[in-house]
Amino acid sequence: MTINPFAEQGAFTPEATAAMAKAFDAACEELRDVGHLQLVRKLLAQRIIVAARKGELDQVRLRAAALSGSPPTKMSPAA
Repeated sequence: MTINPFAEQGAFTPEATAAMAKAFDAACEELRDVGHLQLVRKLLAQRIIVAARKGELDQVRLRAAALSGSPPTKMSPAA
């Protein structure tokens, strides 16, 4: 059983990983007061990984992808 299903689909280059980390940190900072921190962080990470898998490696656009979609406060706990 894989702990992180996203890890099964390949690895990212060090440059991509650095851009993803910066985007993740920036998105988390923007949503620091939202609540449900663990769920928010998981959603942000998933959105960044999906965007990076599609070829996006610009940290500003990765951050925007992480923050796109429905607001994290409206997520169901089962998500």
